[in-house]
Amino acid sequence: MTIAVRSASAPAGGNMTGADALAAALQRHGVREVFGQSIPSALFLAAPHYGIRQIGYRTENAGAAMADAFARISGRVGVVAAQNGPAATLLVPGLAEALKASIPVVAIVQDVHRRFTDKNAFQELDHFALFSGVAKWVRRIGDPARIDDYVDMAFAAAASGRPGPAVLLVPLDILDERAEIDAVAPRRAASLGTYPLDRTVADPARVAEAAALIAGAKRPVVIAGGGVHSSGASAELAALQALGLPVGTTVMGKGAVDETHPLSLGVVGYFMAPRGRSSHLRAVITEADVVVLVGNRANQNGTDSWSLYPRNARYVHVDVDGAEIGRNYEALRLAGDAKLTLAALTQALGASGLPGSQDRRAALEGEIADARVRHGEDMARLVDRDAVPIRPERIMAEIDAVLTPDAIAVADASYASIWIANFLTARRAGQRFLTPRGIAGLGWGLPFALGAKVAKPEAPVICVTGDGGFGHVWSELETARRMKLPVVVVVLNNQILGYQKHAELSLFGNFTDVCDFEAVDHAAIARACGCAGVRVEHPGDLAGALQAALAADGLTVIDVVTDQRAYPPITSFEGKDALAY
Repeated sequence: MTIAVRSASAPAGGNMTGADALAAALQRHGVREVFGQSIPSALFLAAPHYGIRQIGYRTENAGAAMADAFARISGRVGVVAAQNGPAATLLVPGLAEALKASIPVVAIVQDVHRRFTDKNAFQELDHFALFSGVAKWVRRIGDPARIDDYVDMAFAAAASGRPGPAVLLVPLDILDERAEIDAVAPRRAASLGTYPLDRTVADPARVAEAAALIAGAKRPVVIAGGGVHSSGASAELAALQALGLPVGTTVMGKGAVDETHPLSLGVVGYFMAPRGRSSHLRAVITEADVVVLVGNRANQNGTDSWSLYPRNARYVHVDVDGAEIGRNYEALRLAGDAKLTLAALTQALGASGLPGSQDRRAALEGEIADARVRHGEDMARLVDRDAVPIRPERIMAEIDAVLTPDAIAVADASYASIWIANFLTARRAGQRFLTPRGIAGLGWGLPFALGAKVAKPEAPVICVTGDGGFGHVWSELETARRMKLPVVVVVLNNQILGYQKHAELSLFGNFTDVCDFEAVDHAAIARACGCAGVRVEHPGDLAGALQAALAADGLTVIDVVTDQRAYPPITSFEGKDALAY
């Protein structure tokens, strides 16, 4: 635990307002950035005195996404602030994503003056009802003397157990009131701003049982989810893989292992159709006799609508949330933090060995290597990488060529996440690929990229988004310029809502009118906002545009005119003649 030291310019003793107390409490938890607009004004005026920088978003929905991505990359609790009423309502989508993806975010929401509660004050709203479905914890501070208590509760709720959002409602007058707060007297000293806050390990007896089950398996497989990243368990997962276990990941788990490792399967799920990197490895999953799930929700997309994982296999499930274990696949329960529990499991397996699977390791590595070769042959046969309009596969190949192991790749929802999952390569265990797969809403690509850049300013950040998703958040280009956040944004400009149009064609043989857009020059929009904007219409121009953008000291939008008929390797699209339009 650490004790924060206030700036010499901060108010002291009886002159300390509620805003000062709140800022001091945030400082104590290691908060150095708060994503917010002007309100709560009193907090943001006090914050610089406590070493806290305001990252001023343009819209609250983008601000919540920035705080989410910041938490994913930094390992610290993200903090976002907003005004009551309509501003608060715009936090809901971002907090819903964080809740489903298990990301700790503290939202500080200004509320109406305590004397005006339930009198129809300006923009008054029932915030408890508003946030009840998208947060782990919602409370209102009623006494400025309790600010420290409530801030600690919010951070503990967000970062402990299964992480998620906590909402702290702060009445306007609480921030302005000069309370009886002795700033120099001993007070709370805990620092709760990192996660996981409390690491737990699964029952040793169950770990031993799981080790015996895996050791006796003939075709075991591990499927890692986003919980591995949240736990910081990539090294422990790599050690388990080194014993001879093949490892696949979900989209959120991408990068949990080095995808160039001879026992790495890549991302598995509902896009293992032809052209998918793992398309020739489906049997490794479907024929497994033991499946080890780690930080994995076993959700619809990750399991190809629950058709991919074998019915007759035995399951071992490692998760910090005991309620997730066995939700969709009855499993041997290893309830605990992934880092500690994987370490214990690897130690147990190291003692017993893997006699059941070790004797087929060479054959399995050969099977995976052959699948990678066959995927390359598929790509050469099925995709014209020199085509105009440009194929997304060519765009991904050019990005992959400049992606370093320290780079952060960010995707918007929908097709962008699938293109990144399939066609970019994790070159080290722990490399980060950010995708909004909690509830997968459009528009989070750019704000995710900005939040990631705030968390790790030295890392190159490349964002891939469709024109549909980018249309939600054009305004945040100005945020990037003002806050000096140089990221690269690649817009797949195909003038359609791609997933929507192709899904409708696949299901109904027709599509609704709103799927098609008018032409938009996103590079011109970027330039109008004072950022760099480049329009690319020929594949040979991609490499130079990417290299120049990565070397720039500001945000660059690369608007790529993309083939609208191109769709990712989604299993449910196979054999659908309506897609050949």
